[in-house]
Amino acid sequence: MESLRELSPFLDPKSRLDLKAVALQHVLGVTGTPEGRELLLGIPEILRQLILLLQDETSAIAKDASLALINLSGDEDGASALLIISESSRCTGDDEKSDNLIYLCFKNIVDKNSKLADPCCMILSNITRPQMFADRIIILAEKTGIAWTALLNSFTTNNYNTTGAKLHYLGPVFSNLSQTKKMQKYLLDKDQFVFQRLLPFVEYEESNVRRGGIVGTIRNCCFDVENHEWLMSPDVDIVTYLLLPLAGPEEFTDEENNKLPIDLQYLPETKKRERDPDIRIMLLEALGQLCAAKVGREYLRDNNAYVILRELHKWDKDKAVLLACENVVDILIKTEEEIGLDNLKEVEVPEEYKEKFHKMDKDYLEEDNDEDKEEEKKNENIKAVEQ
Repeated sequence: MESLRELSPFLDPKSRLDLKAVALQHVLGVTGTPEGRELLLGIPEILRQLILLLQDETSAIAKDASLALINLSGDEDGASALLIISESSRCTGDDEKSDNLIYLCFKNIVDKNSKLADPCCMILSNITRPQMFADRIIILAEKTGIAWTALLNSFTTNNYNTTGAKLHYLGPVFSNLSQTKKMQKYLLDKDQFVFQRLLPFVEYEESNVRRGGIVGTIRNCCFDVENHEWLMSPDVDIVTYLLLPLAGPEEFTDEENNKLPIDLQYLPETKKRERDPDIRIMLLEALGQLCAAKVGREYLRDNNAYVILRELHKWDKDKAVLLACENVVDILIKTEEEIGLDNLKEVEVPEEYKEKFHKMDKDYLEEDNDEDKEEEKKNENIKAVEQ
């Protein structure tokens, strides 16, 4: 701890470049271990200096500072410490160095010429991950003077950043913040055409991070039952965007095809499903949210969502995906008379039943892990015999 404290004078932004570089390299190395990060959390001044060094005129210094901040923000305690520093900051003007990390991240992301745009996306993705921080970050973000639309433009514009930054980690940022009502309200604003700009990234092949972030954002917005009718309307057509990644190359009868949305009819033999099981689960969870109200359930039945889910269930080997798929199918195959109410979210489930259902799901998934381990052991034994 004391040896780290002794580095603080050399991390001052006005310190000699060579001393600053060596001290920063040492701190960066310390952030690579949980024990090192814990030690640094006890020296808030160094955390603040790292934020200030993010603005250093020497690009190598700024880059190393950004890497250290990525490591520190990856832990919840580190994210909390950096957030507290940002909340207590009073300087956000361009004429002075700022210790408001949220402001600096936004500023670099929307700057087309910033070489730190991608690291800043990663820092922001880390800090926004704990749900308890989301509302505080939104308050800070809105004080920066940088509009959400500017962030959205940087994310949705091809080759926005001239230095080659991809900004893929903005996807998880939108996903993390869309757990809040305030961000959902912005994303679902019918007049601003925000939500529709994110939908094409549901099948973005270049990056699992971007694709998963946007699917997570869509799923979170589907919790807003009041907007379900609009989401399923031709203005958005969310059901097509959710089902298409889950569809494979299977052939359906003409009758089955004709009931599907037009973009899901007669898919080619080359059609592939979403390859990431976590993203498949989020797509299914979004469909499950659309089943909350009668209007959504009827729309999914009328658009033959069942046949896509049926074939997915036959194809998928991941038990967590199968469970998520079954949760949706179990609702769709019931009649409205059997369900007996409009909004399923109005059902009060006793706590003991919630725990029971959670345990059943957990046991189901753990059973799969046990089978996998047993299979691995058999394979190892076979290999040993063969050798």
